[in-house]
Amino acid sequence: MDRTHRNIMILGTGSNVGKSIINTGLCRIFYQDGFSVSPFKSQNMALNSFITKDGKEMGRAQVVQAEAANIEPEAFMNPILLKPTTDRKSQVIVNGKIFKNMDAREYFAYKHNLKGEIMKAYEHIRKNFDICVLEGAGSPAEINLKEDDIVNTGMAEMADTPVILVADIDRGGVFAAIYGTIMLLEESERKRIKGVIINKFRGDKSLLTPGIEMIENLTNVPVLGVIPYVKLGIEEEDSLGIDKYKQKKDAKIKISVIRLKRVSNFTDIDALAHYEDVSIKYVEKASELGDEDMIIIPGSKNTVEDMKDLIEKDISRQIVRLARTGTFIFGICGGFQILGQKISDPHEMESNLKEISGLGLLEIETVMEKGKVTTQYENTIKNASGILEGISEIKVKGYEIHQGYSYPIEEKNSENKEMSEDSIKCIFGDEKIKGIVKDNIIGTYLHGIFDNSEFTNYLLNAIRRKKGVDELSENFSFAEYKNNEYDKLAKILRENLDIKKIYEIMDGE
Repeated sequence: MDRTHRNIMILGTGSNVGKSIINTGLCRIFYQDGFSVSPFKSQNMALNSFITKDGKEMGRAQVVQAEAANIEPEAFMNPILLKPTTDRKSQVIVNGKIFKNMDAREYFAYKHNLKGEIMKAYEHIRKNFDICVLEGAGSPAEINLKEDDIVNTGMAEMADTPVILVADIDRGGVFAAIYGTIMLLEESERKRIKGVIINKFRGDKSLLTPGIEMIENLTNVPVLGVIPYVKLGIEEEDSLGIDKYKQKKDAKIKISVIRLKRVSNFTDIDALAHYEDVSIKYVEKASELGDEDMIIIPGSKNTVEDMKDLIEKDISRQIVRLARTGTFIFGICGGFQILGQKISDPHEMESNLKEISGLGLLEIETVMEKGKVTTQYENTIKNASGILEGISEIKVKGYEIHQGYSYPIEEKNSENKEMSEDSIKCIFGDEKIKGIVKDNIIGTYLHGIFDNSEFTNYLLNAIRRKKGVDELSENFSFAEYKNNEYDKLAKILRENLDIKKIYEIMDGE
Protein backbone atom coordinates (compact mmCIF):
# COMPACT_ATOMS: atom_id res chain seq x y z
CA MET A 1 0.00 0.00 0.00
CA ASP A 2 1.36 3.40 -0.99
CA ARG A 3 1.25 5.61 2.08
CA THR A 4 1.91 9.34 2.42
CA HIS A 5 3.98 9.72 5.55
CA ARG A 6 4.23 12.92 7.59
CA ASN A 7 6.37 13.67 10.62
CA ILE A 8 7.05 16.26 13.31
CA MET A 9 9.82 16.38 15.92
CA ILE A 10 9.56 17.74 19.45
CA LEU A 11 12.78 19.23 20.83
CA GLY A 12 13.18 21.05 24.13
CA THR A 13 15.22 23.90 25.56
CA GLY A 14 16.35 21.48 28.28
CA SER A 15 15.50 18.32 30.20
CA ASN A 16 12.09 17.96 31.86
CA VAL A 17 10.51 20.87 29.94
CA GLY A 18 7.63 18.65 28.80
CA LYS A 19 8.77 17.14 25.49
CA SER A 20 7.37 13.71 26.32
CA ILE A 21 3.98 14.99 27.44
CA ILE A 22 3.58 17.20 24.35
CA ASN A 23 4.56 14.23 22.18
CA THR A 24 2.00 12.08 24.01
CA GLY A 25 -0.75 14.65 23.49
CA LEU A 26 0.00 15.01 19.78
CA CYS A 27 -0.04 11.22 19.37
CA ARG A 28 -3.51 11.20 20.93
CA ILE A 29 -4.77 14.07 18.77
CA PHE A 30 -3.55 12.51 15.52
CA TYR A 31 -5.10 9.17 16.55
CA GLN A 32 -8.40 10.93 17.36
CA ASP A 33 -8.25 12.56 13.93
CA GLY A 34 -8.18 9.15 12.27
CA PHE A 35 -4.47 8.71 11.51
CA SER A 36 -2.19 5.80 12.34
CA VAL A 37 0.60 7.37 14.40
CA SER A 38 3.77 6.10 16.02
CA PRO A 39 6.11 7.77 18.52
CA PHE A 40 9.87 7.61 18.02
CA LYS A 41 12.87 8.45 20.16
CA SER A 42 16.12 7.28 18.64
CA GLN A 43 18.04 7.32 21.93
CA ASN A 44 16.60 7.32 25.42
CA MET A 45 18.48 7.35 28.71
CA ALA A 46 16.31 6.02 31.52
CA LEU A 47 16.07 3.33 34.16
CA ASN A 48 12.33 3.25 33.57
CA SER A 49 11.88 0.60 30.90
CA PHE A 50 9.27 -1.81 29.57
CA ILE A 51 9.26 -5.25 27.97
CA THR A 52 7.35 -5.72 24.72
CA LYS A 53 5.34 -8.79 23.80
CA ASP A 54 8.33 -10.20 21.91
CA GLY A 55 10.62 -9.80 24.93
CA LYS A 56 12.42 -6.61 23.90
CA GLU A 57 13.29 -3.70 26.17
CA MET A 58 12.37 -0.07 25.49
CA GLY A 59 11.92 3.22 27.34
CA ARG A 60 8.57 3.72 29.05
CA ALA A 61 8.09 7.23 27.63
CA GLN A 62 7.48 5.72 24.20
CA VAL A 63 5.21 3.09 25.78
CA VAL A 64 3.01 5.89 27.13
CA GLN A 65 3.01 7.59 23.73
CA ALA A 66 2.09 4.32 22.02
CA GLU A 67 -0.80 3.87 24.46
CA ALA A 68 -1.98 7.40 23.60
CA ALA A 69 -1.83 6.44 19.91
CA ASN A 70 -3.74 3.22 20.70
CA ILE A 71 -1.04 0.91 19.32
CA GLU A 72 1.07 -1.85 20.81
CA PRO A 73 4.47 -0.62 22.12
CA GLU A 74 7.35 -2.04 20.08
CA ALA A 75 11.11 -1.63 20.32
CA PHE A 76 11.44 0.12 16.93
CA MET A 77 9.90 3.16 18.66
CA ASN A 78 13.05 3.45 20.82
CA PRO A 79 15.95 1.64 19.09
CA ILE A 80 18.66 2.82 21.52
CA LEU A 81 18.13 2.70 25.29
CA LEU A 82 20.87 3.65 27.75
CA LYS A 83 20.42 2.34 31.30
CA PRO A 84 22.93 3.86 33.75
CA THR A 85 24.64 1.26 35.93
CA THR A 86 27.03 3.67 37.67
CA ASP A 87 27.69 7.42 37.46
CA ARG A 88 30.00 6.77 34.49
CA LYS A 89 28.72 3.61 32.79
CA SER A 90 25.52 2.54 31.08
CA GLN A 91 24.10 -0.66 29.71
CA VAL A 92 23.46 -0.06 26.00
CA ILE A 93 20.28 -1.66 24.64
CA VAL A 94 20.03 -1.81 20.83
CA ASN A 95 16.74 -2.80 19.21
CA GLY A 96 15.50 -4.11 22.54
CA LYS A 97 18.48 -6.37 23.34
CA ILE A 98 21.62 -5.85 25.41
CA PHE A 99 24.55 -4.74 23.25
CA LYS A 100 27.25 -4.04 25.86
CA ASN A 101 28.20 -1.83 28.82
CA MET A 102 30.02 1.38 27.90
CA ASP A 103 31.33 4.42 29.71
CA ALA A 104 30.32 7.87 28.45
CA ARG A 105 33.48 8.51 26.44
CA GLU A 106 33.40 5.10 24.78
CA TYR A 107 29.74 5.48 23.82
CA PHE A 108 30.22 9.01 22.50
CA ALA A 109 32.98 7.75 20.20
CA TYR A 110 30.91 4.75 19.06
CA LYS A 111 27.37 6.11 18.69
CA HIS A 112 27.72 7.19 15.03
CA ASN A 113 27.89 3.46 14.22
CA LEU A 114 24.30 3.15 15.42
CA LYS A 115 22.83 5.46 12.78
CA GLY A 116 22.09 2.51 10.50
CA GLU A 117 20.07 0.72 13.20
CA ILE A 118 18.22 3.94 14.03
CA MET A 119 17.24 4.51 10.41
CA LYS A 120 16.08 0.91 9.97
CA ALA A 121 13.71 1.47 12.88
CA TYR A 122 12.50 4.79 11.54
CA GLU A 123 12.02 3.43 8.02
CA HIS A 124 9.70 0.78 9.47
CA ILE A 125 7.55 3.59 10.87
CA ARG A 126 7.73 5.55 7.61
CA LYS A 127 6.39 2.57 5.68
CA ASN A 128 3.67 1.55 8.15
CA PHE A 129 2.27 4.70 9.78
CA ASP A 130 0.66 7.91 8.52
CA ILE A 131 2.40 10.12 11.07
CA CYS A 132 5.49 9.86 13.26
CA VAL A 133 5.96 12.14 16.28
CA LEU A 134 9.68 12.14 17.07
CA GLU A 135 11.18 13.26 20.37
CA GLY A 136 14.61 14.62 21.18
CA ALA A 137 16.58 14.35 24.42
CA GLY A 138 17.71 17.09 26.77
CA SER A 139 18.67 20.17 24.74
CA PRO A 140 19.75 20.31 21.08
CA ALA A 141 22.10 23.20 21.95
CA GLU A 142 24.63 21.22 24.02
CA ILE A 143 27.48 22.43 21.82
CA ASN A 144 30.02 20.09 23.45
CA LEU A 145 27.93 17.04 22.50
CA LYS A 146 26.63 17.95 19.03
CA GLU A 147 29.21 16.03 17.03
CA ASP A 148 27.58 12.96 15.45
CA ASP A 149 24.27 13.77 17.16
CA ILE A 150 21.74 10.97 16.75
CA VAL A 151 18.82 12.15 18.88
CA ASN A 152 18.20 15.88 18.40
CA THR A 153 19.01 17.98 15.30
CA GLY A 154 21.03 15.09 13.84
CA MET A 155 17.93 12.89 14.01
CA ALA A 156 15.80 15.68 12.53
CA GLU A 157 18.13 15.74 9.54
CA MET A 158 18.16 11.96 9.17
CA ALA A 159 14.36 11.81 9.21
CA ASP A 160 14.00 15.10 7.30
CA THR A 161 11.44 16.39 9.76
CA PRO A 162 10.26 19.85 10.82
CA VAL A 163 10.82 20.73 14.48
CA ILE A 164 8.76 22.29 17.27
CA LEU A 165 10.73 23.61 20.25
CA VAL A 166 9.21 23.24 23.75
CA ALA A 167 10.21 25.63 26.55
CA ASP A 168 9.25 25.49 30.24
CA ILE A 169 8.12 28.84 31.64
CA ASP A 170 7.60 27.45 35.15
CA ARG A 171 11.32 27.31 35.84
CA GLY A 172 11.85 30.93 34.74
CA GLY A 173 13.89 32.48 31.92
CA VAL A 174 11.72 31.05 29.19
CA PHE A 175 12.50 33.71 26.55
CA ALA A 176 16.24 33.47 27.19
CA ALA A 177 15.99 29.68 26.88
CA ILE A 178 14.13 29.95 23.56
CA TYR A 179 16.47 32.56 22.11
CA GLY A 180 19.66 30.93 23.40
CA THR A 181 18.68 27.49 22.10
CA ILE A 182 17.81 28.73 18.62
CA MET A 183 20.85 31.00 18.31
CA LEU A 184 23.29 28.24 19.33
CA LEU A 185 22.11 26.07 16.44
CA GLU A 186 23.63 26.04 12.98
CA GLU A 187 21.70 27.92 10.30
CA SER A 188 20.57 24.66 8.67
CA GLU A 189 19.28 23.45 12.05
CA ARG A 190 17.47 26.71 12.80
CA LYS A 191 15.60 26.47 9.50
CA ARG A 192 13.95 23.25 10.68
CA ILE A 193 12.40 24.95 13.74
CA LYS A 194 8.89 25.89 12.60
CA GLY A 195 7.28 26.73 15.92
CA VAL A 196 7.67 27.15 19.67
CA ILE A 197 5.42 25.89 22.48
CA ILE A 198 5.60 27.59 25.88
CA ASN A 199 4.73 24.96 28.49
CA LYS A 200 3.64 24.90 32.16
CA PHE A 201 2.24 28.44 32.37
CA ARG A 202 0.48 29.66 35.51
CA GLY A 203 -1.44 32.94 35.43
CA ASP A 204 -2.88 35.41 32.94
CA LYS A 205 -1.74 34.60 29.39
CA SER A 206 -2.35 38.18 28.24
CA LEU A 207 0.67 39.27 30.29
CA LEU A 208 2.84 37.11 27.99
CA THR A 209 1.72 38.82 24.78
CA PRO A 210 4.51 41.47 24.61
CA GLY A 211 7.18 38.85 25.30
CA ILE A 212 5.76 36.48 22.69
CA GLU A 213 5.75 39.23 20.06
CA MET A 214 9.35 40.16 20.86
CA ILE A 215 10.66 36.57 20.80
CA GLU A 216 8.88 35.94 17.49
CA ASN A 217 10.55 39.01 16.02
CA LEU A 218 13.96 38.06 17.42
CA THR A 219 13.87 34.44 16.19
CA ASN A 220 11.48 34.64 13.23
CA VAL A 221 9.76 31.55 14.67
CA PRO A 222 6.05 31.65 15.63
CA VAL A 223 4.81 30.68 19.11
CA LEU A 224 2.16 28.04 18.43
CA GLY A 225 0.59 28.17 21.87
CA VAL A 226 0.95 28.48 25.62
CA ILE A 227 0.07 25.34 27.59
CA PRO A 228 -1.23 25.86 31.14
CA TYR A 229 0.27 24.06 34.11
CA VAL A 230 -2.12 21.14 34.62
CA LYS A 231 -1.78 18.07 36.84
CA LEU A 232 -2.45 14.91 34.84
CA GLY A 233 -2.13 11.27 35.81
CA ILE A 234 0.32 10.48 33.01
CA GLU A 235 3.58 8.90 34.08
CA GLU A 236 6.85 10.78 33.96
CA GLU A 237 9.81 9.81 31.78
CA ASP A 238 12.54 9.67 34.42
CA SER A 239 13.23 9.79 38.15
CA LEU A 240 12.51 13.52 38.27
CA GLY A 241 8.90 12.38 38.38
CA ILE A 242 9.37 10.77 41.78
CA ASP A 243 8.70 14.12 43.45
CA LYS A 244 5.19 14.36 41.98
CA TYR A 245 3.55 12.36 44.77
CA LYS A 246 1.88 14.71 47.24
CA GLN A 247 1.16 13.38 50.71
CA LYS A 248 -2.49 13.39 51.75
CA LYS A 249 -2.99 14.44 55.37
CA ASP A 250 -6.30 12.61 55.83
CA ALA A 251 -5.31 9.42 54.00
CA LYS A 252 -6.25 6.21 55.79
CA ILE A 253 -3.44 4.22 54.14
CA LYS A 254 0.14 5.48 54.26
CA ILE A 255 2.80 3.95 52.01
CA SER A 256 6.53 4.63 52.14
CA VAL A 257 8.64 3.85 49.06
CA ILE A 258 12.38 3.40 49.57
CA ARG A 259 14.20 5.81 47.28
CA LEU A 260 17.03 3.55 46.15
CA LYS A 261 20.08 5.19 44.58
CA ARG A 262 19.58 3.13 41.41
CA VAL A 263 15.79 2.98 41.48
CA SER A 264 14.28 1.65 38.26
CA ASN A 265 10.71 1.41 37.02
CA PHE A 266 9.49 3.82 39.68
CA THR A 267 6.23 4.12 37.74
CA ASP A 268 5.28 0.74 39.22
CA ILE A 269 3.91 2.85 42.07
CA ASP A 270 1.75 5.19 39.97
CA ALA A 271 -1.49 3.23 40.18
CA LEU A 272 -1.47 3.41 44.00
CA ALA A 273 -1.36 7.20 43.96
CA HIS A 274 -4.80 7.40 42.36
CA TYR A 275 -6.67 5.88 45.31
CA GLU A 276 -8.18 8.73 47.31
CA ASP A 277 -7.37 7.26 50.73
CA VAL A 278 -3.77 6.31 49.86
CA SER A 279 -0.82 8.62 50.53
CA ILE A 280 2.66 7.90 49.14
CA LYS A 281 6.02 9.29 50.19
CA TYR A 282 9.56 8.46 49.11
CA VAL A 283 12.07 8.03 51.93
CA GLU A 284 15.87 8.19 51.94
CA LYS A 285 16.61 7.99 55.69
CA ALA A 286 15.85 5.41 58.37
CA SER A 287 14.36 8.16 60.53
CA GLU A 288 11.68 8.80 57.89
CA LEU A 289 10.23 5.31 58.39
CA GLY A 290 7.82 4.24 61.11
CA ASP A 291 4.34 5.71 60.54
CA GLU A 292 3.36 3.79 57.40
CA ASP A 293 1.10 0.81 56.78
CA MET A 294 3.23 -0.58 53.95
CA ILE A 295 6.82 -0.16 52.81
CA ILE A 296 7.60 -0.73 49.12
CA ILE A 297 11.13 -1.55 47.98
CA PRO A 298 11.06 -0.84 44.23
CA GLY A 299 13.12 -2.11 41.33
CA SER A 300 16.85 -1.43 41.09
CA LYS A 301 19.37 -1.35 38.25
CA ASN A 302 22.07 -2.34 40.74
CA THR A 303 20.59 -4.47 43.51
CA VAL A 304 23.93 -5.30 45.15
CA GLU A 305 25.01 -1.67 45.48
CA ASP A 306 21.54 -0.59 46.61
CA MET A 307 21.53 -3.30 49.30
CA LYS A 308 24.92 -2.07 50.46
CA ASP A 309 23.55 1.48 50.62
CA LEU A 310 20.53 0.37 52.67
CA ILE A 311 22.88 -1.25 55.20
CA GLU A 312 25.15 1.80 55.40
CA LYS A 313 22.17 4.11 55.98
CA ASP A 314 20.69 1.74 58.61
CA ILE A 315 17.50 1.62 56.55
CA SER A 316 17.78 -2.16 56.31
CA ARG A 317 17.63 -2.65 60.08
CA GLN A 318 14.66 -0.28 60.36
CA ILE A 319 12.73 -2.17 57.66
CA VAL A 320 13.35 -5.48 59.43
CA ARG A 321 12.25 -4.01 62.78
CA LEU A 322 9.02 -2.69 61.27
CA ALA A 323 8.38 -5.96 59.44
CA ARG A 324 8.55 -7.80 62.78
CA THR A 325 5.93 -5.45 64.24
CA GLY A 326 3.51 -6.25 61.40
CA THR A 327 4.12 -3.51 58.83
CA PHE A 328 3.43 -4.82 55.33
CA ILE A 329 6.59 -5.01 53.20
CA PHE A 330 6.34 -5.29 49.40
CA GLY A 331 9.40 -5.83 47.19
CA ILE A 332 9.36 -5.52 43.40
CA CYS A 333 12.11 -7.07 41.23
CA GLY A 334 15.35 -5.76 42.79
CA GLY A 335 13.30 -5.01 45.89
CA PHE A 336 12.15 -8.64 45.88
CA GLN A 337 15.77 -9.81 45.73
CA ILE A 338 16.62 -7.49 48.64
CA LEU A 339 13.96 -9.22 50.80
CA GLY A 340 15.87 -12.51 50.66
CA GLN A 341 18.69 -13.95 52.75
CA LYS A 342 21.51 -13.38 50.32
CA ILE A 343 22.41 -11.85 46.94
CA SER A 344 25.34 -13.43 45.10
CA ASP A 345 27.10 -11.83 42.13
CA PRO A 346 29.73 -14.40 41.07
CA HIS A 347 30.37 -12.79 37.68
CA GLU A 348 30.50 -9.25 39.14
CA MET A 349 27.64 -8.18 36.88
CA GLU A 350 26.68 -5.31 39.20
CA SER A 351 29.53 -4.83 41.63
CA ASN A 352 32.92 -6.08 42.74
CA LEU A 353 31.10 -7.46 45.78
CA LYS A 354 30.55 -11.13 45.05
CA GLU A 355 28.03 -11.57 47.86
CA ILE A 356 25.94 -9.48 50.24
CA SER A 357 23.33 -10.31 52.86
CA GLY A 358 19.74 -9.29 52.15
CA LEU A 359 17.08 -8.27 54.65
CA GLY A 360 16.38 -11.91 55.54
CA LEU A 361 12.60 -11.50 55.42
CA LEU A 362 12.05 -14.27 52.85
CA GLU A 363 13.71 -17.68 52.65
CA ILE A 364 15.23 -17.11 49.22
CA GLU A 365 18.64 -16.37 47.81
CA THR A 366 19.38 -14.60 44.53
CA VAL A 367 22.21 -15.39 42.12
CA MET A 368 23.08 -12.77 39.51
CA GLU A 369 23.66 -14.46 36.18
CA LYS A 370 24.98 -13.29 32.81
CA GLY A 371 21.66 -13.78 31.06
CA LYS A 372 18.97 -11.13 31.46
CA VAL A 373 15.30 -12.07 31.82
CA THR A 374 13.07 -9.87 29.64
CA THR A 375 9.55 -11.16 29.20
CA GLN A 376 5.91 -10.31 29.65
CA TYR A 377 4.04 -12.48 32.14
CA GLU A 378 0.41 -13.36 32.86
CA ASN A 379 -1.00 -15.85 35.34
CA THR A 380 -3.53 -16.47 38.10
CA ILE A 381 -2.67 -16.30 41.80
CA LYS A 382 -2.85 -19.84 43.18
CA ASN A 383 -0.99 -20.06 46.50
CA ALA A 384 -2.45 -17.20 48.53
CA SER A 385 -1.66 -16.85 52.21
CA GLY A 386 -0.68 -14.19 54.70
CA ILE A 387 -1.73 -10.72 53.55
CA LEU A 388 -3.30 -12.30 50.44
CA GLU A 389 -5.25 -14.95 52.39
CA GLY A 390 -8.62 -15.49 50.72
CA ILE A 391 -7.66 -14.11 47.34
CA SER A 392 -9.19 -16.34 44.69
CA GLU A 393 -8.56 -16.72 40.96
CA ILE A 394 -7.31 -13.19 40.48
CA LYS A 395 -5.42 -12.76 37.22
CA VAL A 396 -2.38 -10.53 37.06
CA LYS A 397 -0.07 -9.49 34.28
CA GLY A 398 3.14 -7.53 34.09
CA TYR A 399 6.67 -7.84 32.81
CA GLU A 400 10.04 -9.02 34.05
CA ILE A 401 13.42 -7.31 33.68
CA HIS A 402 16.04 -8.83 35.95
CA GLN A 403 19.63 -9.99 36.00
CA GLY A 404 19.52 -13.25 37.89
CA TYR A 405 17.12 -15.66 39.58
CA SER A 406 15.87 -16.22 43.10
CA TYR A 407 15.72 -19.69 44.62
CA PRO A 408 14.15 -21.10 47.82
CA ILE A 409 16.56 -21.90 50.64
CA GLU A 410 15.92 -25.37 52.04
CA GLU A 411 16.94 -25.82 55.65
CA LYS A 412 17.78 -29.49 55.12
CA ASN A 413 19.40 -29.21 51.71
CA SER A 414 20.54 -25.76 50.59
CA GLU A 415 21.67 -27.22 47.24
CA ASN A 416 18.11 -28.08 46.21
CA LYS A 417 17.06 -25.32 43.85
CA GLU A 418 13.69 -26.82 42.88
CA MET A 419 10.39 -25.96 44.52
CA SER A 420 9.05 -28.65 46.87
CA GLU A 421 5.83 -29.20 48.83
CA ASP A 422 7.54 -28.24 52.07
CA SER A 423 9.28 -25.15 50.72
CA ILE A 424 7.95 -21.66 50.22
CA LYS A 425 5.55 -21.50 47.30
CA CYS A 426 5.43 -19.20 44.34
CA ILE A 427 2.05 -17.45 44.46
CA PHE A 428 1.61 -18.23 40.76
CA GLY A 429 2.55 -21.91 41.04
CA ASP A 430 5.57 -21.67 38.72
CA GLU A 431 8.73 -23.70 39.13
CA LYS A 432 10.74 -20.50 38.71
CA ILE A 433 9.82 -18.06 41.45
CA LYS A 434 7.83 -15.08 40.19
CA GLY A 435 6.40 -14.03 43.54
CA ILE A 436 6.13 -15.08 47.19
CA VAL A 437 3.89 -14.10 50.09
CA LYS A 438 4.78 -14.93 53.70
CA ASP A 439 2.59 -13.40 56.42
CA ASN A 440 3.04 -9.62 55.98
CA ILE A 441 5.84 -9.88 53.38
CA ILE A 442 5.26 -9.95 49.61
CA GLY A 443 7.86 -10.08 46.88
CA THR A 444 7.48 -10.38 43.12
CA TYR A 445 9.48 -10.00 39.93
CA LEU A 446 6.48 -8.46 38.14
CA HIS A 447 6.78 -4.83 37.16
CA GLY A 448 3.35 -3.25 36.75
CA ILE A 449 1.86 -5.44 39.50
CA PHE A 450 -0.23 -2.57 40.91
CA ASP A 451 -1.69 -1.82 37.46
CA ASN A 452 -3.78 -4.96 38.06
CA SER A 453 -6.73 -3.24 39.70
CA GLU A 454 -8.41 -6.35 41.14
CA PHE A 455 -5.16 -7.39 42.85
CA THR A 456 -4.44 -3.89 44.14
CA ASN A 457 -7.99 -3.41 45.43
CA TYR A 458 -7.68 -6.67 47.38
CA LEU A 459 -4.29 -5.72 48.83
CA LEU A 460 -5.48 -2.28 49.94
CA ASN A 461 -8.60 -3.77 51.51
CA ALA A 462 -6.37 -6.15 53.48
CA ILE A 463 -4.59 -3.09 54.88
CA ARG A 464 -7.92 -1.43 55.63
CA ARG A 465 -9.14 -4.55 57.47
CA LYS A 466 -6.02 -4.64 59.57
CA LYS A 467 -6.50 -0.98 60.51
CA GLY A 468 -10.18 -1.45 61.25
CA VAL A 469 -11.40 1.01 58.62
CA ASP A 470 -14.14 0.44 56.08
CA GLU A 471 -13.19 -1.56 53.02
CA LEU A 472 -13.85 -0.05 49.62
CA SER A 473 -15.74 -2.02 47.00
CA GLU A 474 -14.92 0.26 44.06
CA ASN A 475 -13.14 -1.54 41.25
CA PHE A 476 -10.77 1.21 40.15
CA SER A 477 -9.39 0.51 36.68
CA PHE A 478 -5.98 2.09 36.13
CA ALA A 479 -6.15 1.32 32.40
CA GLU A 480 -9.42 3.23 32.02
CA TYR A 481 -8.06 6.06 34.14
CA LYS A 482 -4.99 6.44 31.92
CA ASN A 483 -7.10 6.39 28.78
CA ASN A 484 -9.24 9.22 30.13
CA GLU A 485 -6.11 11.20 31.02
CA TYR A 486 -4.83 10.92 27.44
CA ASP A 487 -8.15 12.37 26.24
CA LYS A 488 -7.87 15.20 28.80
CA LEU A 489 -4.35 15.99 27.59
CA ALA A 490 -5.49 16.08 23.97
CA LYS A 491 -8.33 18.44 24.90
CA ILE A 492 -5.92 20.79 26.70
CA LEU A 493 -3.58 20.87 23.70
CA ARG A 494 -6.43 21.45 21.24
CA GLU A 495 -7.64 24.38 23.35
CA ASN A 496 -4.21 25.99 23.67
CA LEU A 497 -2.26 25.05 20.54
CA ASP A 498 -2.68 25.94 16.88
CA ILE A 499 -3.24 22.34 15.75
CA LYS A 500 -4.21 23.49 12.26
CA LYS A 501 -0.80 25.17 11.96
CA ILE A 502 0.96 21.99 13.14
CA TYR A 503 -0.74 20.03 10.34
CA GLU A 504 0.39 22.71 7.89
CA ILE A 505 3.95 22.47 9.22
CA MET A 506 3.90 18.70 8.61
CA ASP A 507 2.62 19.35 5.08
CA GLY A 508 5.57 21.66 4.41
CA GLU A 509 3.45 24.82 4.23
